Amino acid sequence: MTRKIKIIFSLSVFLTVGASLLLGVFIGFHIRPAAEKVADVRNKDSIITVGTDFTPFWKAWSILNEKYVFSASTTDQQKVYGAIQGLAAAYGDPYTFFMPPSEASVFAGDIAGSFEGVGMEIGNRENVLTVVSPLKGSPSEKAGVRSGDKIVKIDDKVSVNMSADEAVKLIRGKEGTSVKLTLLREEIKDPLVISVVRAPIEIPTIKTEARKDGVFVIRLFSFTEKSPTLFRNALREFIVFTESSPDNNKLILDLRGNPGGYLEAAVDMASWFLPSGATVVKEDFGGKGEGQTHRSRGYDIFTKNLRFVILVDGGSASASEILAGALSDHGVARLVGDKTFGKGSVQELIPLTENTFLKVTVARWLTPNGVSISEKGIMPQYQVKMTQEDFDKKKDPQMDKAVQVLNSWK
Repeated sequence: MTRKIKIIFSLSVFLTVGASLLLGVFIGFHIRPAAEKVADVRNKDSIITVGTDFTPFWKAWSILNEKYVFSASTTDQQKVYGAIQGLAAAYGDPYTFFMPPSEASVFAGDIAGSFEGVGMEIGNRENVLTVVSPLKGSPSEKAGVRSGDKIVKIDDKVSVNMSADEAVKLIRGKEGTSVKLTLLREEIKDPLVISVVRAPIEIPTIKTEARKDGVFVIRLFSFTEKSPTLFRNALREFIVFTESSPDNNKLILDLRGNPGGYLEAAVDMASWFLPSGATVVKEDFGGKGEGQTHRSRGYDIFTKNLRFVILVDGGSASASEILAGALSDHGVARLVGDKTFGKGSVQELIPLTENTFLKVTVARWLTPNGVSISEKGIMPQYQVKMTQEDFDKKKDPQMDKAVQVLNSWK
């Protein structure tokens, strides 16, 4: 009997100790640092010293893994990508964002000029998706989309608080398919619903016109790698045009609806009208480094008797604003049209891995006179708005005003 009691006592002690050990393991697991609970995560110990407690992040990671009720198909790597996207979005800048592999491959296609969609540039203005500009001859332009239109729905999905990045993924698609856009337009009370059929997009660059009234017009639709060469050829046409008559010294550069592009293209174009070393645009790094000044290369081939007007509107952005702002500040050209979009920031594309990128706003553009393009846009000296009636009747009061300014030049 005594031996039986001893065995039972020993087993009881064993069970008690075992339970204590299990309880200790359980308590220890739950009171240890949250980061240590996360298994199979490589490089979770940052080599960067920051004054921020990451415990809530790892705690959230652990809780979601333990308690999320549905069977999640999201991989741990996708969760990391989502966290980086949220981190970038926390800065509140629509031009700073993370591109996971799927979006990075689309971006690579954009650079190569090979994509299908509706052909329009969009951005966030006061946290509202806004059309910067439909590309010339694109499906969106043909369907009636205009610069300044606010996108409130894409198909049946409400786009309030949607990033431009997310909207692009919804709007793009295979050739021949359609997307329905619900738009708000300033002078129209009710929303517009426009269906656009997707197609291969070819980005147009330049077009010239020698008018019978002695005005030469260069229409520039984008700032690509080829733009400087095409612009130089257009200027050669203008020089031949001026040689045909002493009165043919009137030039209009139409940048309306031009969403911008390469900075170097804008600097090169400005150099045809400015002396060597003249400021084209300044970069302001917000105190995180010495700003850079981009200067004219000094081609400066035109004499003082050049009459020069640049047409701009709400679809003129980025490199368009840089070129217009530089030539206006230096007194070379006069601006006619409407206030520009105000896309005056500098983005740097930084690879995080072999197939992911972080696009970061690193600076803002300032005109030679120090005006922040991103904060104010550029207001032309001669403001002329286009009304819905003008579009319907295919009138162009902005071009008419530009010609008037050239003819009354003093």
